[in-house]
Amino acid sequence: MRTLTALTISLTALLSISCGGAKLSTANEQMARGEYYDAARTYRKIYNKLTKKEERAKRGEVAFLMAQCHERLRQFQRAAAAYQNAIRYEYPDTSAYLGLAQALHSSGQYAQAVKAYEDYLAMRPDDPTALNGLIGARMGANRSGATRYIVRKSELFNSPRSDYAPMFLPGSTDRLYFTTTREKVNGPRSEITGTKKGDVWTAQKDENGVWQRPEAVEGELNTDVEEGIVSFSPDGTTMYLTRARREPNASTTVEIFTSQRSDAKWSAPTKFEITADTISAVGHPAVSPDGEWLYFSSDMPGGSGGHDLWRVRIKERLGTLENLGEWINTPGDEMFPYVRTDSVLYFASDGHPGYGGLDLFRATLKPSGGWEVVNMGTPMNSAADDFGITFGEGESGFFSSNRNDARGYDNIYSFELPELRILISGWVLDKDEEPIPSAVIRIIGDDGSNQKAVARPDGSFSFPLNRGVRYVMLAGARGYLNARQEFVSDTAEEDAEYGVDFILASITKPVVIDNIFYDYDRATLRPESKEALDEMVQVLNDNPNVTIEMASHTDRHGSDAYNIDLSARRARSVIDYLIEHGIAPERLQSQGYGESRPKTITKKLAREYPQFKEGDVLTEQYIEQLSPEDQAIADQINRRTEFQVLSIEYNMY
Repeated sequence: MRTLTALTISLTALLSISCGGAKLSTANEQMARGEYYDAARTYRKIYNKLTKKEERAKRGEVAFLMAQCHERLRQFQRAAAAYQNAIRYEYPDTSAYLGLAQALHSSGQYAQAVKAYEDYLAMRPDDPTALNGLIGARMGANRSGATRYIVRKSELFNSPRSDYAPMFLPGSTDRLYFTTTREKVNGPRSEITGTKKGDVWTAQKDENGVWQRPEAVEGELNTDVEEGIVSFSPDGTTMYLTRARREPNASTTVEIFTSQRSDAKWSAPTKFEITADTISAVGHPAVSPDGEWLYFSSDMPGGSGGHDLWRVRIKERLGTLENLGEWINTPGDEMFPYVRTDSVLYFASDGHPGYGGLDLFRATLKPSGGWEVVNMGTPMNSAADDFGITFGEGESGFFSSNRNDARGYDNIYSFELPELRILISGWVLDKDEEPIPSAVIRIIGDDGSNQKAVARPDGSFSFPLNRGVRYVMLAGARGYLNARQEFVSDTAEEDAEYGVDFILASITKPVVIDNIFYDYDRATLRPESKEALDEMVQVLNDNPNVTIEMASHTDRHGSDAYNIDLSARRARSVIDYLIEHGIAPERLQSQGYGESRPKTITKKLAREYPQFKEGDVLTEQYIEQLSPEDQAIADQINRRTEFQVLSIEYNMY
């Protein structure tokens, strides 16, 4: 990200090395002025001339300085190679090891970066920058932090040079401003970046919502110095921008200016005074949505190190300057703030654990006053620099990145976070698995949601859901008992579809309770009956105004008297279980019918046992005509426990 350096980094001279050659002094002067592109080229020429054995130490020093130039130009692969040469020639400063780790990290060489951080931490175990870097490199190596964001390169906005820091005009997603160093901009080549000096350009959608090719903003805004990284007052009439002022034989001064819009033209920039400090860099303006505060990045004294995020009241600057504090700011660089709401801030940082270079972070203001800072994950972030975000509609917008560009040039990318598709669907059926198209389904969530739907003709239904919510569902229909279900939707950020079916019991005809088992020739309930019995308890709790008859039936074997007695005792066993589990005794009656009420084959039974037809009655005479195998099945069907609704008005008056 070459242009970032020109507009953000406070250009403090590094230690000069003593050497008799004029070219080395020239390189040092270029370095001190922040002319990293020119300095890197000069150091490369000097490095190639230092070939003698006794010049190894000097070669290591030059390699280190060359690495720092490439690092500031965001050419991380070149920086890594130069740091490796510095270490190879025994450059004595341990910062070469840290620089190597960071360059490998920002090149996406995560495994090598982890080792390099560990090597450096063996020498400097308490360095917070390296400790955070190691966490980030391991994140990258483990491929953790993936999100559902969809990121695409916005080819229309990009040129063969750097295009970055997009920003929507307030109140509109039809006009986008950004900074560019393409060949058509004003001014000469920058000694800092080797590209043309940045200008502010803009793009607009046509009446069909299609983006048109970008053009330079009209008016007197762009000059032959660096301009860019813009923000706007809420009404869109005032632009705040970063400007890099150059003077001969002096460091670049980065400042914030304003420009006024009249019709479609922007006025010549005017300096926006924040402090009397004329040495520190002040840039990357971001206006709060209410227009009260200007957020910005600066290396002024009083911060955490590197560049910090600050803010100042726009109308009464004196005495209102605030550092955003240790939750946001680190010993590294925090840059490119974007204030989305009064409690949500986005920014770029290389000080918080990340995937390499600058990463995008979201900070949410907590009730306690601190900030919760979260890395936006991949693919929003990469091993390279990711920065300068702006939001349009919903969770979509643009940001800039120099990913996949060995030269360090920036490009504009679009992003969107598709809405999660979380559904619950199913069918409402009767006990014979026939659809109940008139059923009404309600779903209530502990997030306050309350939805209602009528089942389709095939008995199906569907509801959209939210993540991590506890839901209660109730299905009912005229002539049927209600059924209730509960569940919790997953918290995972991924599409999901839950399935749930409701089987409603009829009020007008007996309903078989499946999976009720007794000991042979006895009325004792077997343990495997518990699930079915508990479901019956739930049915009665979901329908508190219902009274029922619980009936038991036997097969054709045994005397009538014996079967009546056995079935009565079995029905009573079920009643006793229901009473033990909280059902009022006056809601329950038991009856044993023995073999006196043979089962009539239903549609469901006919599908399950095609040897029988719907409507067949499994009498003793009918069964005796069957094969021995089918007789056993018919006897099994006749042995059943079922309930019949007697009343739906219990305790209603």
